[in-house]
Amino acid sequence: MILDMDITRYVDDLNRRIALAADAVGEDARQVAQRLTAPMDAAVRLVLLDALSSAAGEISAELAPGSVDVRLRGGEPEFVVVPAPVTEPAAAASAAPSAPPAAAPASSSLPAVDGEGGATTRTTLRLPDHLKAQAEVAAAVEGVSVNTWLVRAVAAALERPGVPAAPQPQGSTRGRNRQTGWVR
Repeated sequence: MILDMDITRYVDDLNRRIALAADAVGEDARQVAQRLTAPMDAAVRLVLLDALSSAAGEISAELAPGSVDVRLRGGEPEFVVVPAPVTEPAAAASAAPSAPPAAAPASSSLPAVDGEGGATTRTTLRLPDHLKAQAEVAAAVEGVSVNTWLVRAVAAALERPGVPAAPQPQGSTRGRNRQTGWVR
């Protein structure tokens, strides 16, 4: 499912609010505001797109193995929603052999990712060029972002027999203060 979003109305609303605030201060402030709003248009759009991308990443973590991606088309954001595949547990169990999954060719064979409390962590991953290219192709075939595909692949690898489980944190992570963002 693809959803288009027009951010122009939000940018225009911000410009209107800046003009109203400048009107309250006086003519000099009004002139400064008029000179600043046009050059700020692109910067405001980038900030909004960054916020939408961050939100889509957090939503994807909650929807895994489904996902939400943000794409830019014609200067406007477009949300691509990929729902989690629906499988019939009884039919899948009886039809599938009991061999461990060596490679997951489709998203329906990848596990759901349980995000305790929905928290995510940004991680830098260095891949050889040939692996990165293969991951990009596999993600494109499934219609998901490379990040979503990699999360699913890691989750599938950790479900294999013999892979030790990580210790579970004591108590709930809900209610803790969590801050994210960039600092210069």
